[in-house]
Amino acid sequence: MTAPSEQVWREAVDLLARARSVVLACHVAPDGDALGSMLALGLALRARGVTVVAAWGEDPQVVPDAYGFLPGLDLLTPADQVPARPELLVTLDTSSPDRLGLLADRLQTAACVIVLDHHTSGRPFGSVRLVDDQAAATAVLVAELLDRLGVPLDEDLATALYTGLLTDTGSFTYAATTPAVHALAARLLQTGIRHDLIARAVYDTNPYGYLQVLGRACAEARLEQQAVRGLGLVWTTLPASLLSGAGVSLSDVEGVIDVVRTAREAEVAVVLKQEPGGPLRVSTRSKGAVDLGEVCGALGGGGHRFAAGFTSYDDVETTMSVLRAALDDAPHLPA
Repeated sequence: MTAPSEQVWREAVDLLARARSVVLACHVAPDGDALGSMLALGLALRARGVTVVAAWGEDPQVVPDAYGFLPGLDLLTPADQVPARPELLVTLDTSSPDRLGLLADRLQTAACVIVLDHHTSGRPFGSVRLVDDQAAATAVLVAELLDRLGVPLDEDLATALYTGLLTDTGSFTYAATTPAVHALAARLLQTGIRHDLIARAVYDTNPYGYLQVLGRACAEARLEQQAVRGLGLVWTTLPASLLSGAGVSLSDVEGVIDVVRTAREAEVAVVLKQEPGGPLRVSTRSKGAVDLGEVCGALGGGGHRFAAGFTSYDDVETTMSVLRAALDDAPHLPA
């Protein structure tokens, strides 16, 4: 995959510079990069006099507590109030149409669709595709887009962009953290943002119920050392009854997989989270030997090479059986 050409950048900038109204949409169950990138672009466009609607395709839309500090939340609009025929639709951090949930039909009704993303798994869509799988986060692409639009960075924009950068680099620990990533982080810090408070809100603040769920998840984790063709698999489940009993939501327990994946004996970690009366949300992590973006993309989801996920409408046993087979078939990446 190559970076977007100059022609594609110019086309996107021209469309946004001329737009009077824009609908922004990110993937369902948004993480820090999806939400931060969308709000940063929304704030920048609104400052230019553009009418902005931002949303994701779930009803209701619930902003995770960890991201309640983000500026621009007033841009959010319920999915059923998003214009049926947008003049210009911009999707962010979304690799497949189904990841737009209730807003997927806007891809057909919008006059034009710009895609801003750094995932290459999934089903390609959109009229103008600013997609770069070498970018550490969609926030990196949004930052460049703002530069090309001539929008100066302020604290609000920097807060939203830094949140996207922080979350999709795993606090700047993933392999995608290049010198350019640190250079962008430095630019954002120069606006005066409190990076320590952002990190605390995102990573170091949880409800007490999270501790109860984490304890159960770790106690019941299963290690399969012969799985993934001998590389090892560790996995656990978070049933709906456990979450409701602890008084926590799916967004509250996103950090569980970051603990599970530390098992030395396993290359791949998996956490299956159950929605009350709904499907299983499957999160996966790899230490570098398996491309999980491809694995999860083949199962209807997507994500990064080493951090991806998908939704399953089967039970836990069937879901794990299908996932084990997919992991066994996945080619090992070079060290």
